[in-house]
Amino acid sequence: MRADTEQDILKTELWWTALVTAIITAIMLAIIYAGLIHHINPPSNIETIDPKTLHLTGEFTEGNLGTRVEPGDQVTSRIVATQFAFQPQCIVVPANRTVTLRFATPDVIHGILVTGTNVNTMIIPGYVSQVHTVFTRTGDLLMPCHEFCGLGHSQMWATVRVVPEDEFKPGPDGRATCDAR
Repeated sequence: MRADTEQDILKTELWWTALVTAIITAIMLAIIYAGLIHHINPPSNIETIDPKTLHLTGEFTEGNLGTRVEPGDQVTSRIVATQFAFQPQCIVVPANRTVTLRFATPDVIHGILVTGTNVNTMIIPGYVSQVHTVFTRTGDLLMPCHEFCGLGHSQMWATVRVVPEDEFKPGPDGRATCDAR
């Protein structure tokens, strides 16, 4: 066995230091390049909401929850995630049409996904989570909470009922519910 001299060890350590510095510099330059040139940035549409008064005023009051056709023919569903339920338990949306899903929570972090779709987001107290999507497949889709939120987490799920465009019939107030089927 050959014993390395102190000088050899120092050269090896300096070589590794230079390699790690070069890798970190390359990663930082790639992040700056992506942000400045390609405009790839973290989400900037940050909407805050007071989780303590979420249900008392504003768009997440009980009367505003569920699916509604807004002015301009925009379909918006508002959902509140609480330990251990979604309110409302079922929303109905039209197929092949842009739908905006808006979520809020007054208590803990929740995560949702709609099975068989690209809808997957986190719901954080104090913030409004928003997803724009087009549902192409009709039927009832499961929407479970996928972020552990307490002992009742396994019971926390809702249904997204996707109906053909010609069967999507909101009431005179623009609201559509799963009960009106």
